[in-house]
Amino acid sequence: MFGKLAELRRRRRKRVQEIREHRRPGPPNAFTLLPWLLLGLGSFSNLIKGEAANPWIGGLGLLAFNSIYISVTFRAFDKEKRQSRTTLCLLGVLIVITYALAIGYAGNWLLFFPLLALAVGTTLRNRQLALVLLVIGGSAGFISGHEGKNPWDPWTLGYGTFISGAVTAAILTLSETVMELRSTRQELARTAVEKERLRFSRDLHDLLGHTLSVIVVKSEAARRIAPRDMDAALGQIADIETVGRQALTEIREAVTGYRDASLADELDRARSALTAAGIEPVVRQSGPPLEPQSAALLGWVVREAVTNAVRHSKASRCEITVDGTHCERVRLVIKDNGRGVGSTSPGSGLKGLTERLAAAGGSLDAGPGQRSGFRLVAELPVETAQDPCTTAELEPRE
Repeated sequence: MFGKLAELRRRRRKRVQEIREHRRPGPPNAFTLLPWLLLGLGSFSNLIKGEAANPWIGGLGLLAFNSIYISVTFRAFDKEKRQSRTTLCLLGVLIVITYALAIGYAGNWLLFFPLLALAVGTTLRNRQLALVLLVIGGSAGFISGHEGKNPWDPWTLGYGTFISGAVTAAILTLSETVMELRSTRQELARTAVEKERLRFSRDLHDLLGHTLSVIVVKSEAARRIAPRDMDAALGQIADIETVGRQALTEIREAVTGYRDASLADELDRARSALTAAGIEPVVRQSGPPLEPQSAALLGWVVREAVTNAVRHSKASRCEITVDGTHCERVRLVIKDNGRGVGSTSPGSGLKGLTERLAAAGGSLDAGPGQRSGFRLVAELPVETAQDPCTTAELEPRE
């Protein structure tokens, strides 16, 4: 029971954390901008007391201003609607109404300028915002100075108009930026998970495909020679045990992300696997030592190609050539004299190897040989431990 309660608490904390992550910083919605409409209570009081000329016109103007202000601010919290032509037209109508009411009635009606600046701040951005706010703030100060008697009123109203729009725009811009950063962080997290899954699936395919193929080949060899030579069969079985233990180690390394195929080790394993399958291995390697990352990538290529040769080729000879004598690229060629069939299924390891090599600036070409068999060519740009342009070619090793 205590375990279930702990699990429920954990889920609740996780849900609360998700809500916090997705919550919009700053003003959550347009409702936070509605209380500012109380600035229009002075003009409404003028209408009620009959202090305003043409009260019906003033009342219609007040109703129109409030309605359009609410519509613009609500549309401003949706990016697509905010940038639409309809919203800009509504904002233009709101500007016209504000100027008409301010010029026609003055006094408390001038406080519609800060409200207009709020609507502008929620809708416009960048240079358009600055230009419009300067015009509105200057107009508010000019009309106030022309109508009022206190010399500080123009400066106060003009500054208040400008700063109300600027602060609103700054808060909403910061809010949108934070939301975009959160979205980008979540996307990066998803991408990282997808990359890790792809890495693990590739490693698992390459590891298990090769290991199981070797185990099957050696098991068949042990079954064939057991009636004639029990000691040789036991040797094959011992090899199977060694391969199985090595596979367990490699799978653990793949899970933790530290698995790299060594080219030298893979060439030795290729000889063993090909020999057990009745295929004569011929391995040639020339050039200076390779940088570990390049050697690891070529090791994966050797593992996949040899696995395909054992499974599909029906060949009697397989040649593996590593040529690193060029100044900028290393070239790996693997070809056999079999029936010219490789791993061609959509989910084969060759597709994964092609993507790996392409990410490192290399290439992979696989297909039937010119005369017979199957041929695979992999190339990589490399940085060698020594300068390959000044180092003598190493003796080929077979």
